Amino acid sequence: MSGALGKCFDPNGTRFGVPTYPWRYAPDGLATRRQLRAQGLRPGGQPIAAQVLRSRYRRGPLVAYLYRVDRAKPVRPMTPARWAALAKANLARRTCPACCTDAGYVIPTSLGMCVPCAYPEEQRAA
Repeated sequence: MSGALGKCFDPNGTRFGVPTYPWRYAPDGLATRRQLRAQGLRPGGQPIAAQVLRSRYRRGPLVAYLYRVDRAKPVRPMTPARWAALAKANLARRTCPACCTDAGYVIPTSLGMCVPCAYPEEQRAA
């Protein structure tokens, strides 16, 4: 293995405390949370089985934790109560606190209110 890949290769876990592999070199049967979710699975409380490292020059290494696919559990289905809670949360993100109307889009956190309330003089000119 090359020098960069060799620094991240620790299948026994002696250097990092957990088996570590270079980016894209993880063995079969291990997956990240996103990969599990794409398969309709979730980690289900199991501990981290391994990690994958990708070197980033200035910010340090990028780490992705891996879980065993054979011990993963299926994703919990959405219940009517969960759908209702999600709809209520999304409505709160779309409601302008200044004019109390549904803006039809998620209010930008940088503005804290809908665009017409944030820039009233520009709306009058148009």
